[in-house]
Amino acid sequence: MDNGHDKYDVIVAGSGLAGSLAAAGAAKAGLNVLLLDKNKEEEPGKKTNWGWVCGDAVAQQHLKFIKDHLGLTFAHPELDVRVDGVIAYSPDMQSKFPFDGEGYVLDRPSFERKLRDFAVKCGAHYVPQFDVEGPVIENNNIVGVFGKDKTMVHKEFRAIVTVDALGVATNLRRKLPENPFIDRVVDVEDLESTGRYIYDMEVEKEDHRYYDPKNCLIHLNQEISPGGYGWVFPKSGHGRVNIGIGVQRASLLIRNKKLNKNDTLHSLMDEYVRWVPNLKNPKLFNRDNNGKGYWSVAVRRQLECLTWDGYIGAGDSMAMPNPISAGGIGPALIAGVLAGEHAARVVHDKDASMKNLWQYNLDFNVAYGNKTAGMEVFRTYLQSLNNETINYGMKNFLSTKEAEDLCYGRTPELSLAGKFKMVLKGASNIGAFTNLVYAVKKMKKLNEIYENYPTSPEHFAKWRAQVTAEIKEVQERFQPNPI
Repeated sequence: MDNGHDKYDVIVAGSGLAGSLAAAGAAKAGLNVLLLDKNKEEEPGKKTNWGWVCGDAVAQQHLKFIKDHLGLTFAHPELDVRVDGVIAYSPDMQSKFPFDGEGYVLDRPSFERKLRDFAVKCGAHYVPQFDVEGPVIENNNIVGVFGKDKTMVHKEFRAIVTVDALGVATNLRRKLPENPFIDRVVDVEDLESTGRYIYDMEVEKEDHRYYDPKNCLIHLNQEISPGGYGWVFPKSGHGRVNIGIGVQRASLLIRNKKLNKNDTLHSLMDEYVRWVPNLKNPKLFNRDNNGKGYWSVAVRRQLECLTWDGYIGAGDSMAMPNPISAGGIGPALIAGVLAGEHAARVVHDKDASMKNLWQYNLDFNVAYGNKTAGMEVFRTYLQSLNNETINYGMKNFLSTKEAEDLCYGRTPELSLAGKFKMVLKGASNIGAFTNLVYAVKKMKKLNEIYENYPTSPEHFAKWRAQVTAEIKEVQERFQPNPI
């Protein structure tokens, strides 16, 4: 599908969720677009040799965003199962909080192929099995990419603007010129290691706390998934599930030391599968070689700046997953659509400077990003709690509405005096609630800071210093304490 030219209006590196949509949008606007992907043609957007490692859940509102902007709609098979929402359970399984509305669990390979095919239909030139090794840089501007094709021949492609959609391990962001705008490295403590299976399992009895064909389930349990959570998401076919866990490195090390264990992500995954009492006799469902896998996901706010001269970042390459749920599909879809629109705009303007690309930062901030720093605060607070405190807190600290607000990055009005009327018991629980009140105040402060995202690069440094100071204060107060 390569047209043989090495000069394009737009290069999109990575034909995953964000990349294919960016390529589609730019091509639909009449531009000459090159879409590159390291994978074989039948496997666009595959993250690793293990497959498309993800929980694969997406909210209806994010699919609507694509329809509204690009006119693309979805159906079976790429939409595998419709779900009513997501339900989070406490470690003792006695408390639950529903959040997120209607959505779907995807057949991820089919979904990725649909997006890639749409990009090609819109006119993008698609080249699979091309390994992007880094950006082409001239006068500190990104003017293209270089890498190797499937025959290991070195090639260089050039464009007015390059969209980085290579995922969390991107070679483009990490090889940008040193600059005060975009972090080239994501801190290891802002990553969670995730692993998941797709299993066909026998349902011995109906217990919707552990398996619910109409809802995605999240299990908070610091012993099984320290610093993260476990999930059981339904797939088509009774008893077929996407089941996995995410763990934070620091929390896992503390948990192992306190329990005198040497567990790994893999051993904890298997322990979690055994922990679910009503699902038995797991058999790997390995269609598209996607039945089992491991990967890393960022759980911080998205990178504060998403643009450089000639460069736009979108999706996991810019640490966009939700810091609380680690859900990356929704923000990647939104960012891909917006990246395509802004790539087209700056090409038509004949100005791909960071200043002209800056509006992309503002638009993503409004569409998704302005609550993620607050969500990072809440995630950091949660990682400082052990199971006993989480159990007590989910029962006594928050109403369902307050919990839902926090999961969306909104800030409910909480007061220690008000909760004492509910008879908070125990110094540790009172301390945990006091810390929650502090965390909510910090969330509110960061939401206000992001509501005033700088309108131009000139004001970025001062704004970013505010964000960094607030996050640092939170991290110093809330240390991982899973056991």
